Amino acid sequence: MQTPQARYNFEFGMPARKRSWAEPFKIKVVEPVRLTTPEQRRAAIAEAGYNTFLLRSEDVYIDLLTDSGTSAMSDWQWAGMMLGDEAYAGSRNFYHLEAAIQKHYGYRYVIPTHQGRGAEHILSRALIHPGDVIPGNMYFTTTRLHQELAGGRFVDVIIPEAHDPESPHPFKGNVDLERLEEVIREHGASRIPYLSIATSVNMAGGQPISLGNLRAVRDLADRHGIRIMHDATRVAENAYFIQQREPGQEGRPIAEIVREICSLTDGCTMSAKKDALVNIGGFLAVNDREIYEEARNLVVVYEGLHTYGGMSGRDMEAVARGIEESLHDDHIRARVGQVLYLGYKIRAAGVPIVEPIGGHGVFLDAKRFLPHVPREQYPAQALAAAIYLDSGVRSMERGTVSAGRNPQTGEENRPKLELVRLTIPRRVYTQAHMDVVAESVEAVFGERDNIRGLKMVYEPRYLRFFQARFEPA
Repeated sequence: MQTPQARYNFEFGMPARKRSWAEPFKIKVVEPVRLTTPEQRRAAIAEAGYNTFLLRSEDVYIDLLTDSGTSAMSDWQWAGMMLGDEAYAGSRNFYHLEAAIQKHYGYRYVIPTHQGRGAEHILSRALIHPGDVIPGNMYFTTTRLHQELAGGRFVDVIIPEAHDPESPHPFKGNVDLERLEEVIREHGASRIPYLSIATSVNMAGGQPISLGNLRAVRDLADRHGIRIMHDATRVAENAYFIQQREPGQEGRPIAEIVREICSLTDGCTMSAKKDALVNIGGFLAVNDREIYEEARNLVVVYEGLHTYGGMSGRDMEAVARGIEESLHDDHIRARVGQVLYLGYKIRAAGVPIVEPIGGHGVFLDAKRFLPHVPREQYPAQALAAAIYLDSGVRSMERGTVSAGRNPQTGEENRPKLELVRLTIPRRVYTQAHMDVVAESVEAVFGERDNIRGLKMVYEPRYLRFFQARFEPA
C-alpha cells in the first residue's frame, strides 16, 4: 500500500508522485441535488440578505457551509440506530457511548449533550466566575460567547504565525508559551479556571497543534496548577497532521496519537457532528469527580437527564460507533486527502489561501482576494456570496462578521484573518465535486474586480454571522 509520506509531500504541499487514490468506501444511497440558474441564484442570495446561512438548502448545489452534522453515516452506524434504547433513564446506548469515550479518548466521566455548544455552556457555567480570564489558542465563536456569558474573558495565546495566512509553519495551532506565561503573571493562576486548547484550530484555517507543544503546555499548566480543557471536535484530523508532519510520530496509528493528545488534558468538549460522523450530538468529558458532579447537575437543568443529555438512544449509538470509525487510518487519510486535493487545485490557479492547507476545509484569504473591498464592507461575506452566485456552491465567512463585537465597547472586532471557508463534509462529495468547486473559485477570482462590498442592515445580538442580513454597499 502506498504510504501517506509517498502520497503527499507536506513540506512543498504537492503530490509526491502521480498516483490516483480513491475513498475507502462505496456509495449505497444517493440524494439528488438541484442545479439552479444564475437568475435563480441571484434571487435566492438577495432573499437571504447575502448571508449564505440564510439560503435554503434546496437552492444549493454543492454545500460547503460546514462539516458540522453534514457527514454521511456508515451502514454500521445506521444499523446501530435500529438498536436505539429510547428509555428516558439508563439507556444502554449511553453506556456504549461512555465506554467508547473512555476507551478511545481516556476521559473518566461523560456528560452527553445535544451538541458541542451544549457542552461549552455546561463547562462555562461550572468553572468560570465573573472576572476570570481564559487563555486559548485562538477563539471559536460559540466557545468564546459561552465564556463571556459566564463573566469570563478570552485571551488569545496562539503563536503569531497563526494570524499570517502565508506562513508555512506546520503547526500554527501551537500555543505561544511566553505569551501564556505573561498572561498567568498578569492575572494570576487563581483567576484562570482553565486553558482552552483546541486541536485543529478552526478560525486559523484548521491548523493543528503539535504533540511537543501540547506537552510543554501541560508542563507549564502543572507548574501553576491550571487545568487544560480540550476542544476535541476535530482531534482525529489534528492527529493525522502530527503523524505526517511531526518528527518521531510517523507510522504511529491515529488512534494512539489521539489517546496521547487527550491524556495531556483534563477534559474535553466535543461536537460529535464533526469527527464522530453524526448529524447531531456531543458531550463533555472530564477526569475530575467534583467537576463531573457539578456538570451532571447542570445538564439536567439545561439539556436532559445525565444519561441522554438531549440525545436519543439511537443518536448516542451512532456517536459511539462514529468515534471508532473516525480513528481508522484509511478513513482520516482519505478525509484530509480530499481537502488537500481541493486546496492544491485552488492554489495552482493562483488564488490566495491559508497555508498550510488545514484538515476540514480550504480557507480563502479574502483580504488578498479582494484588496479593493475595505474591511468595513465585509470582504469575506461578499466573496462567499459571489461564489454562490457563480456556481451554487455554498461557503461561509470567517472574518469580521464572525468575530462580532467587543462586549465592553461595542466596537467591531477586527481579526487579522478575513477568510472564506470551503468546508468539506465527510464521505459526502466526490473528487468531481471538488473539481467543480475549484473551477468556480478560479472563475470568481478572474472577475474579482467586479465584486462589491456589503453593508449590514440587520444585526442579531449574539453570534451575528448566523442571522445577519446585508445589502450591496
